[in-house]
Amino acid sequence: MAEILGPNGVVQADSPLPILIVGSGSTGLALAQGLRKHMSLCHGLFQQHPNPADVLFVNYTSSFCLAFVAPICGLQRLLSGEKAGIKCVVFEKQPEQARERDWNMGLHWGALVLKTLMPDEWWSRIQSLQVDPHVPTKDEDTLAFIHGTTGERMNAFTFGPFYRLRRSKLRELLSQDLEVQCSKHLSDITYAEDGNSVTAHFADGTSATGKMLVGADGARSSTRRCLLGSEAGAIHRIPYAATFVQMRFTKEQALYLRSFHPLYLATAHPGNYFAFFGMHDAVDPNDPSSWVFFFYISWHSSLEEQDATANWTDAQRLAQQKDFAKTFCDPWKSAYEWTPDDAPVWHLGLTDWDPGFEGHRWDNHAGLVTMVGDAVHPMTYQRGQGLNHSITDAGKLRDTIVRINEGGDRKQLVTEFEEEMIARGGDEVRTGTANTILLHNWEKVMQSPFFQKGLKKNH
Repeated sequence: MAEILGPNGVVQADSPLPILIVGSGSTGLALAQGLRKHMSLCHGLFQQHPNPADVLFVNYTSSFCLAFVAPICGLQRLLSGEKAGIKCVVFEKQPEQARERDWNMGLHWGALVLKTLMPDEWWSRIQSLQVDPHVPTKDEDTLAFIHGTTGERMNAFTFGPFYRLRRSKLRELLSQDLEVQCSKHLSDITYAEDGNSVTAHFADGTSATGKMLVGADGARSSTRRCLLGSEAGAIHRIPYAATFVQMRFTKEQALYLRSFHPLYLATAHPGNYFAFFGMHDAVDPNDPSSWVFFFYISWHSSLEEQDATANWTDAQRLAQQKDFAKTFCDPWKSAYEWTPDDAPVWHLGLTDWDPGFEGHRWDNHAGLVTMVGDAVHPMTYQRGQGLNHSITDAGKLRDTIVRINEGGDRKQLVTEFEEEMIARGGDEVRTGTANTILLHNWEKVMQSPFFQKGLKKNH
């Protein structure tokens, strides 16, 4: 009998093996919702078909994914109204009450995939997840790229539709109706001798067994380190850094800052800086003093400098940003001047991890384990591609699981899925890092992928 971890940490027997998803970020939750969606569709077929027994012989070729087709022996359960298939269980390392920092993410060419992963009726709620839910998403919008000292437009990119989503709101929506177990930090992965199951072991001494494990646990993925070891699986630090500010201003200040663009603005600076300014939360359109703006300046920062300043306080980080901003045009110059010296900030040294790099190919154990999203291709963020690739991973893995459950060869199908993801995601990792380097070199900024093609997909 299979064993999975129950909601209260109790091992439950006689349960069908689930898919284990490690990480409750947007990618893992989207995958779980995609599988849940098709589990419900499968159930609907049994409920509506004039002869439900015939459904077992339907060849499911939907562009979406079938979840887990129940075996013949489960027919009586299906006819009695139970949903077909095997569930997903999502494991999150953070405690349930933990409040993580919030940021916003760009969704554009990956939007259609996300739509297929969500229940159909949810898509109408996508507007409510945006940084300003009161500004309708345009079929086409323009991102201006301006000169950092003069404010003159250097370039502009028209694309769309473009959704600027708050991470917390997207996760809140995607976590609905899913089993998410918190305080589960992955420490090891083991495999059954018969090759039919995989077990996740957690730092609290509990474990869970499933028919597949999917690592969706972010840039500093424990899954990746379990598969490749602490050295090859470690995140790759690069010599660039950024400090991020989220701030409210007075009504007059907020209206002035937003006059440059209602949602987002980017700049390159002759001092070899890159900067972004945008809206983060405009829940009340009639109260500008409640609006939260999101802005940062990034710069070349050697690893030695990053190590030497690792223990800097928020006040020191902000003072450094304020010093950078003195030579910037507005909205950055005024925004930093109006930000109190004791305002909270967060700081990041930029990182990547190229899945196509020599020594980075993991053993998927005949398809029992794989990774998606930032766990497998964490990239720099200036070109706004990360969420789109991660959601694409979730959609393609959903399709792969469907084919496996239709009788396809698990090892072959998972390997094919990974090869496509590694090629696509690895290319974007390399493009993203090259773009970061060029954006922070004033002499070469116009050669950067961001300047050349904006947020368009690589291929």
